[in-house]
Amino acid sequence: MGEVFDLQLINTALRQATPLILAALGGLMSERTGVINIGLEGKILMGAFAGAYGALLTGSPWVGLGCAILIGLLFALLHAVATQEFRTDHVVSGVAINLLALGLSTYLFRQLILPREERGLSSVVRGFTPFQADWLVRVPILGALLKDQTWLVLFAVVLPFALFWVLNQTRWGLRVYAVGNDAVKARTMGVPVKRVRYVGVLLSGVLAGIAGAFLTLASADQFRENMSAGRGFIALAALIFGRWHPLGAAAAAFGFGFFEALQMRLQGQPLFGVQLPTDLLLMLPYLLTVIALAGSFGKMKPPSDLGNP
Repeated sequence: MGEVFDLQLINTALRQATPLILAALGGLMSERTGVINIGLEGKILMGAFAGAYGALLTGSPWVGLGCAILIGLLFALLHAVATQEFRTDHVVSGVAINLLALGLSTYLFRQLILPREERGLSSVVRGFTPFQADWLVRVPILGALLKDQTWLVLFAVVLPFALFWVLNQTRWGLRVYAVGNDAVKARTMGVPVKRVRYVGVLLSGVLAGIAGAFLTLASADQFRENMSAGRGFIALAALIFGRWHPLGAAAAAFGFGFFEALQMRLQGQPLFGVQLPTDLLLMLPYLLTVIALAGSFGKMKPPSDLGNP
């Protein structure tokens, strides 16, 4: 068992959980203001494409990250305008964004990246390299957990605590809670409800775009069709399972990342003397998502005004 459950497994779990944590916290910023956001999957997918193509054209992962953030902002703005200006159903708008992102990313990949590969050119991008901190490697346990990790992993670890402080200790954070729980009362108290919701949705686009950029700039180093592979929906499940709390959502996202890392570790390796089928291991993170949501049903306490005008 020690060969399966060790610090290297947690190291891998942190890396696998990073895009889930970022996307889940992005969803939290939107839904805490009362805007349902199931379009995380589409934003992650477009962020992955924009990050890869931006880095491919310029050779800079930072330019790729900037492109991913911009495309995440654009898709988030579409969702904000649809729900706040045209009063479109939040779920319908989110589904439309996911479908648009799936079709657009596939089209752009086949038009811009695939022809390069057919001409014999590489589509592998220059991604972020692991941060160098020799003193950190020598720290017991922490050094092993952060070994060979990029700064995006550190960002994902620190962000939940930063958001927890912002939402609970700042005036803007209290306004977010007020708008999400009772928008009508917040309006009567002079809170600019629409502005707060716009900011929340746009922040969700930024974080989901960064999550997508992680896939291509710190993990796979190239873009492939539908490479988000349901991570947006897993992040949404983590948000719900974490009770719309930044620390809870991050912990749930890490749990999903842990099981994803576990299925990678168990491929070709028996567990308790039993060799599990590869297909069963691949479905493990998604099965966990369904079980988690089923277990949370009836106990969830979303923001009171979630989905309302």
